[in-house]
Amino acid sequence: MQATTQLIHSIPVDPLTGAVSVPIYQTSTFVQEAPGVNKGYDYARSGNPTRATLESLIAQLEGGQVGLAFSSGLAAIDAVAKLLKSGDEIVAVDDIYGGAYRLFTQVYEQFGIKINFVDTTDPAKVFEAITPNTKLIWLETPTNPTLKISDIEAIARIAKANRCLLCVDNTFASPALQQPLSLGADIVVHSATKYLGGHSDLIAGIVVAKDAELGARLKFLQNACGNVLGPFDSWLVIRGIETLHLRIRQHCSSAQVIAEFLQQHPAIDQVFYPGLPSHPNHDIARKQSKGFGGIVSFSLKEDTTEAAAAFATTTQLFKLAESLGGIKSLISHPATMTHKSIPADRRRAAGVADSLLRLSIGLEDATDLIKDLEYALDHYTTTYKNVAEKAA
Repeated sequence: MQATTQLIHSIPVDPLTGAVSVPIYQTSTFVQEAPGVNKGYDYARSGNPTRATLESLIAQLEGGQVGLAFSSGLAAIDAVAKLLKSGDEIVAVDDIYGGAYRLFTQVYEQFGIKINFVDTTDPAKVFEAITPNTKLIWLETPTNPTLKISDIEAIARIAKANRCLLCVDNTFASPALQQPLSLGADIVVHSATKYLGGHSDLIAGIVVAKDAELGARLKFLQNACGNVLGPFDSWLVIRGIETLHLRIRQHCSSAQVIAEFLQQHPAIDQVFYPGLPSHPNHDIARKQSKGFGGIVSFSLKEDTTEAAAAFATTTQLFKLAESLGGIKSLISHPATMTHKSIPADRRRAAGVADSLLRLSIGLEDATDLIKDLEYALDHYTTTYKNVAEKAA
């Protein structure tokens, strides 16, 4: 059975009414038959039938034993970090999401957890960064926003040899394209706000554990700390997952065309997209993923924040906004938006230039999106030609 068919028919029909849509159990508590005797639920923080359906569904999609739904992507990351104790160390991808960087460096470092940032596209650098105290390797692949690709299988072997957990943030690829647990990872996290939800109408996070024992530890933390996803937002994520494979197919198709267009434009300095043969990790992306995703990043030849801002405020179909993965195309400037919490020198060293812009390719017609980019590029080229001429 094909993945799309299996997914659709994994979402249960309500046994009580026959409803084809999962019911929203909007309740905080459940009546018990006797003290400690119930129908599987006692209090909605500990478990809710709508959330349980989502958690089972995402575990199946990622090929894991236990799925857990959290109130945000950062809450999901926080739960994984709580597996560690003072004195432990994390080896983390250098081109990391700004929110994760802030959480690791400004929250967990003060609790005695050390973070070592490395270029994880080179497994040898991951190996060299591991110490006897390293307990967790943290990957994003593709990374946010320069779309670096790390070899999950190779790093999983390093993690196992050194008794480290390997966690992969699979937000950009989604399980429609990539299943890190099948490649050796122990944990997968998602900002379900993005492709899983798919409609820019919710905030949610997901953790999937490969084995039941690790899943039980994470389930304890979810309940003990209380960062749970509500029933209505759980239903919204289920609804988004129903069309995930179809949406991802279109996101990837349009992103490839747009990346190829940008690559040949003289105003563009560099295009970041794993689907381009020129991408340094193209072969690894082909090996471990079914597609290259819906995110395209690029830097302008005029490498200034002002140039990027001028471009980002000129597009019409690409809306300037945080987030990604929705049906409407978005543009963002990582240096002043998603990655502003990362010091400028560290950000630039990881490849996030001042002029770098990130595109989240939506479901609009690709020809219309290219016309929008052409208009913005023409405006940008004219503006900076005039500036250069005046300076001369």
